[in-house]
Amino acid sequence: GQPLGPRRLSLQPVPKLPDAEAFLSEARVRVRRRARGCLAPELCFQAVRAAAQLPFADGVRRERELFQVLLSSGQARALQYGFFAERAARRWTTPGGASWSSAAAQPVRCAAVIGLGTMGRGIVTSLVKANIPVVALEQDLEHLNTGRKAVMLLLEHEAMKMEGGAQPLDFHNPARLQFTVDFDSLRDVDLVIEAVFENMALKKEIFHKLSRICKPGALLCTNTSALNIDEIASATSRPQQVIGTHFFSPAHVMRLLEIIYGRHTSPTVIATAMQLAKALKKVGVVVGNCFGFVGNRMMFPYVQQAVFLLEEGSRPEAVDQVLEDFGFKIGPFRMSDLAGLDVGWRSRQGQGLTGPSVPARTPARQRHGQRYSPLPDLLCESGRFGQKTGKGWYQYEKAGGRTATPDPWLHNLLAQYRDTHGIEPRSIDQEEILERCLFSLINEGFAILDEGIASGPEHLD
Repeated sequence: GQPLGPRRLSLQPVPKLPDAEAFLSEARVRVRRRARGCLAPELCFQAVRAAAQLPFADGVRRERELFQVLLSSGQARALQYGFFAERAARRWTTPGGASWSSAAAQPVRCAAVIGLGTMGRGIVTSLVKANIPVVALEQDLEHLNTGRKAVMLLLEHEAMKMEGGAQPLDFHNPARLQFTVDFDSLRDVDLVIEAVFENMALKKEIFHKLSRICKPGALLCTNTSALNIDEIASATSRPQQVIGTHFFSPAHVMRLLEIIYGRHTSPTVIATAMQLAKALKKVGVVVGNCFGFVGNRMMFPYVQQAVFLLEEGSRPEAVDQVLEDFGFKIGPFRMSDLAGLDVGWRSRQGQGLTGPSVPARTPARQRHGQRYSPLPDLLCESGRFGQKTGKGWYQYEKAGGRTATPDPWLHNLLAQYRDTHGIEPRSIDQEEILERCLFSLINEGFAILDEGIASGPEHLD
């Protein structure tokens, strides 16, 4: 029996919540930890706090002010650029005249992965999630069983994340996922991704075998992170079918897929690899063939500078902290531990930068006439390969552990190393760390563009 007058919520007083300040302080810490270096999440938090504490009109005014700050920020422009750059990367071209507009992809109804190490497991998981039937191959039953267990664990974890949403992952069905040690099982697949470790002789042996066994139209892909695609292709009778598909670790999580064409790679094969990237919900970027391609080639001088900073007086946790505060999801040393220090070590051995192939009397901190740091080699020689062994640039709670803690053993190694080489440690500020790491990365990007390895700056970015 009461009149229905207007009862605007915005005119109601904001109720006082118990422990509001403590709750908001904790929320702010969480937001800052997850969105390091990013303005928008921090300002969103401030807008919510204003809504919870101020009268409605004042809260709206504050939200507007915060939005205006973001609208005119460099970060907004960078995010808009990033959005369009990701789309521009789909429009690929090669110096030979092939391009996205004229090349047609062929269907991939069934794929195979060779090698079930860290990378192979992640690639199998990506393919299963994309609903592409997979044949997973290993060299012997022992490696196959280890790989199978690891893949099943990954898939169960992914299935739990997908529950309630998309269709369930059908990975217990042998028609969708088959494990084998028999190369003949690859006769009918449309595409093979080789994911064994970085050894040219091994990769060439596998590709020689694949070109005898696989059907004529099958794509032969290598998940190499740096090796020459043309040399791998030379081991086959069909170099036009060979292409690099460089996944980044962990392969089932990271969105970037670097697609590397060789001298003979056909436009159809490039288009099919790009179509695969789309099916896997990854960002495919087509680049040319040189040592390290684009991703790792830009990463080399970045990580190298980080290691030089350790020689001169810094620590892994200090360098990582600066780059993570700037906005990187993970600093160079935590990244190296995650990927595995042995990967880079094998690559340096292959280049003759370390080990018995280095000529006698070569200065310890010089290779090929340039500054070189043997620190990562010393770690590998001590069996410290990162997370997989529980020790790398950091120590972890166990082999395969994720929680990085500073390691006194490493701090001691750095002190001994500086003594041995007569390096006087100095205090290095945050600005120097940031500039030396980032400028070296940016300069390498310009060199890559200059050489035509990437067809545009968007592809690099």
